[in-house]
Amino acid sequence: MGDTSPDFVDGVRAEWARTYPQLDTSTIDVLGRINRISTLSLHQLDQALTPRGVTRGEFEFLCALARADRPLRASEVTARTMTSGASTTKHADRLTKTGLIERLPFARDGRVVLLQLTAAGRELVDAELPSRVERDRRLLEGLDEQERQTLVALLRRVSRNTDAAAWPAAGH
Repeated sequence: MGDTSPDFVDGVRAEWARTYPQLDTSTIDVLGRINRISTLSLHQLDQALTPRGVTRGEFEFLCALARADRPLRASEVTARTMTSGASTTKHADRLTKTGLIERLPFARDGRVVLLQLTAAGRELVDAELPSRVERDRRLLEGLDEQERQTLVALLRRVSRNTDAAAWPAAGH
């Protein structure tokens, strides 16, 4: 595999080993790195979005609409972004005011509102998504295709375990 020089997480593990020598902290080797990678990459995204005047949550909201092949109900955006209904409402209100999304009536039920990107919202996603993908690509530099596929398979298994622990009644 290659480089075994110590990283930040190795330092954390060493500190825990001194403080709690009886405790097996080996899970930090994996989950500590996943959390650190996530935190740092999301911080990079936050910094990149600041000049655009949108938060990461709002960008994820816009991306959910951009991926959809039709306007979405607020509940669908909530499910696709894994946020609360209150966050979805807050984001929808702000993004509507800034002209990045629009609310449309639902023909079959007047009580339902559909959400869709405006041209300005589409432009923002079109401009920022490639930059995000490029930043993510740089994080994976040094891994060959086989290593990436192995990492994907292993993380998929951890993701399924995480889903099952988070929503045990849903049968994930």
